[in-house]
Amino acid sequence: MNDLDVLKVFCAGDGRHGNLLGVVRDGRTCPDDASRQALAAELGYSETVFVDDPERGVVDIRTPGTRLAFAGHPLVGLAWLLDIEELQPPVGPVWARDDGEFTWITARPEWVEGKRTEQYACAAEVEELPAPPPGEGWLYAWAWEDESAGRIRARGFPRRPDGAVVEDEATGSAAVLLTAQLNRALNITQGAGSQLLTAPGPDGTVEIGGRVRFAPSASRPGRN
Repeated sequence: MNDLDVLKVFCAGDGRHGNLLGVVRDGRTCPDDASRQALAAELGYSETVFVDDPERGVVDIRTPGTRLAFAGHPLVGLAWLLDIEELQPPVGPVWARDDGEFTWITARPEWVEGKRTEQYACAAEVEELPAPPPGEGWLYAWAWEDESAGRIRARGFPRRPDGAVVEDEATGSAAVLLTAQLNRALNITQGAGSQLLTAPGPDGTVEIGGRVRFAPSASRPGRN
């Protein structure tokens, strides 16, 4: 597709890693639900986004198997790509900003559905987990690397029936949820080495940010 961009969202400081995101800039190329879901499944990214109005930020977020009202890494990626201050996913208005290195969105933890966080004793335990761990339901496994500094090691496992995404490289919505639960700013290393930064707001919101880069044109899930 000529209008498909592939981004890496929540990259490390050297530009590596990050969660791949497919962005269809002109949603009219996939005008109906079936064609959008089929393309999201074909591409195989954890999320693919269809831009229905780039000026107003109206977007449609898809996993390989379903439509989402909110997701963190697609909205951070879109805020960087479209360079606008407000996005309009199905959940409602999402404010965005860019500070030069990091792109940020402001979200509410109650927008996060179907994800469970579980604390482990140490970072090594998180790193040693099989992909995926036994069990059902979306698991965000985490442990402190340095509690005083707010540094966390995490991995995300969708454990969906379709098995399209075995492990999520960087999960913005789960990081929002964890930040609200701990009520403190976090510096999260997830997956192979992605970096997510978060901070709780005074009104129950959470700001989440990261670096975004264009991915190589041949990128597919499982590559950095």
